[in-house]
Amino acid sequence: MAKAVLFDLGDTLVGYYRSSEFPGVLRRCVESSMAALGIPREPDEVERLFARAKTLNRERDDHKVWPLAERLRIIFEGVADLDGARLEAVTEAFLSPIFEIARVDPDAHFVIDELRRRGLLVGIVSNTPWGSPGARWRRELERLGFLDRVDACVFCEDVRWRKPHAAPFLRALEVLSISPQEAVFVGDNPRWDVLGAKGAGLFPVLLAPGQEAEGAGCTVIRRLREVLDLDEIRG
Repeated sequence: MAKAVLFDLGDTLVGYYRSSEFPGVLRRCVESSMAALGIPREPDEVERLFARAKTLNRERDDHKVWPLAERLRIIFEGVADLDGARLEAVTEAFLSPIFEIARVDPDAHFVIDELRRRGLLVGIVSNTPWGSPGARWRRELERLGFLDRVDACVFCEDVRWRKPHAAPFLRALEVLSISPQEAVFVGDNPRWDVLGAKGAGLFPVLLAPGQEAEGAGCTVIRRLREVLDLDEIRG
């Protein structure tokens, strides 16, 4: 029987956006950043900076984190110097449009509370958009009512590696003092979550509501509440 259940965050516990929706979100992130820096949002300037941002909308092939601060400095190179408090302000502004569209799964708090009631440890292991700071995402978890509910929380930026790299998973296991074989991992992405969890030795579960999941190579659930019925948890 598992001793812990770890969850991905985006599109598992909380909905933010699908990949196809991100270009529109990214534009709002750029415009919000411009406002924080006092840059007039003239249409041509918005388009120019958004075009720069789109060239940065990718991750490194080796899964090493490409920090948000580095990307912001590229976007606003020659326009604004980003240091200290100014960098913190533009980071906050960039992330605001993402936080504004957060939709907590209706079952998320109940599922976590029930797992804890059964004596299981609970954690969150998640990538962040554009390598944004883990500290800021912990504040987001607090705002959404998750931070005090979990025993461990690891973001990619904490360990400098993105899922499917094993490092984020292994850090969470280290915090919980358990082995990979004692943990279930629940996520929505076949690559980042399923392959990542498998590679780190955890038992993967794919959350795939309304999606084709044949050939997933793991246990598939359609609703978050179904976590509570997994044999690995019920023993």
